[in-house]
Parts: sequence; C-alpha cells; structure tokens
Amino acid sequence: MGRVETIGDATLYLGDCLDILPTLAVASVHLVITDPPYGHNNNNNGDLIHKREAALGRPYSASQQAARPTANDGAEANDLFRATLPELNRLLASKGCCCCCCCGGGGPDPQFARWSLWLDEVFDFKQMVVWDKGPMGMGWHYRRSYETILVAEKRGGSRWYDETNAVENIIRPGQYGIRKIIPSANDHPTPKPPALAAHFARLHSQAGDVVLDPFMGRGWVGEAVIPMGRKFVGIEIDAEHFDIACERIDNAYRQKRMFA
Repeated sequence: MGRVETIGDATLYLGDCLDILPTLAVASVHLVITDPPYGHNNNNNGDLIHKREAALGRPYSASQQAARPTANDGAEANDLFRATLPELNRLLASKGCCCCCCCGGGGPDPQFARWSLWLDEVFDFKQMVVWDKGPMGMGWHYRRSYETILVAEKRGGSRWYDETNAVENIIRPGQYGIRKIIPSANDHPTPKPPALAAHFARLHSQAGDVVLDPFMGRGWVGEAVIPMGRKFVGIEIDAEHFDIACERIDNAYRQKRMFA
C-alpha cells in the first residue's frame, strides 16, 4: 500500500484500488460515489478532441491542448471496473448504494448498457440518471450533451432520504447547482462538479455516514461530502491527482470547521 493521509474525517489512499479495497472492513461504507475511467476518453491515442479531428480527416493543431493520458483509461478500464464491483458490494453496509458516473449513449458496444448489466450481476440495478450538461460537447454526428449516473443498490433495498417525491431521473442544466466543467490545461481531463456528488449524497446518505470513492481523481466527491458531515474514504492511483485531492479535501474540512 502507498501513502495514507488522514484529514479530519477523510482517509485518503494513494495506490491501486484493487489492492486497497480488500484491506477495508466489511460493511464499513454506506455510499459509493465514483467516476471510473471509461476506457475511451483519455488514453495514449488521444482524448475525444483529438479523435474527432482524426475522424473528420483533419490534422490536430499543435496550438491546441495536448492529449493528457489518464491511468487505466485504455482497454483495461472495463476489466478494472468489473473487478471492483464484488469488493464494493462487500464494503457496502445494508441498503447501501453505488452511484457510478458513466458515458452517454452510442455504439457499437454501448458502455452504459454493459456497465448496467454488470452492476445488476452484483447489486440490484436501480436507475440510470441522465445528467443533461447543457450546450453540446465533444463528438460528431450526435454531439455529446449528457452523461449518465448508474445507480445500483445492495440487495434488499436502498437508503433514500428525499421526502419531496420530486426527484426525477434526469438532472437538468444547472439544477441543484450542478454545472459541467470545461477543464483547463492543468486540470484533471474529466473533472466532475462537486455539486453532482452532493446531490446523490443527499439522496442516499445521512450525516455521519461513510462515502467511498475508489477512483478519487482530484477529490471532487470528498470536497462535496465533507461539508455535509459525511466521512470520506478516497483511493487514487495517480500521485499528482492524489496531492491535489488532499489539498481540496483539507480546504473543505477547514471551511467546515470555520462555519460549524
């Protein structure tokens, strides 16, 4: 195991989640919120912007942002995701949920459909939530304007704390303060807004619960849930992302104490 940092109620691990997850206690987590590598967005062949230019037969300008490889974001990503599911099920307490970011539609091998079936092999698949990100994004022909969040629950039912009876299976642009992030050159290549994690944390957890992100990136989930009074466990394999996650979560914890 690599570095372990404890920041308030957060425990952060630098290393491979397949090595670290088995060391965590059974039924010690109440909610998983995560954004695994998809296997096609940012690998050594270039990210979506590069691939679009290549598909259209246009050279990629050197003045444009260079491709930024992401760990385990090649063909191995699907095997990695599937291998984590039994461990996540082992770690989730009764009625715990797993909320997993995934790509949108498209073929010839629709990832959101495949991942949904894999989740249902281990959990009870609950819902595919569509995050409408607003103005169109990358891609060609049917340009990408949404992503999905796949929600699965530990068999036997799920924790659900909304009392409004008004939560849809689509998140509309700007709803709950959730807005897409266009990454800068020095950002994580696929950043997610903390408000997205906060939305699912409100629905499926309470203060004092433990939220796990086995693909932590730069700490967007921890940044969201620490101010909400949740405990956080994060795992990240990339040392640069890990260091930034530690900074962000430390700042979130300091702000929580300041306004407590």
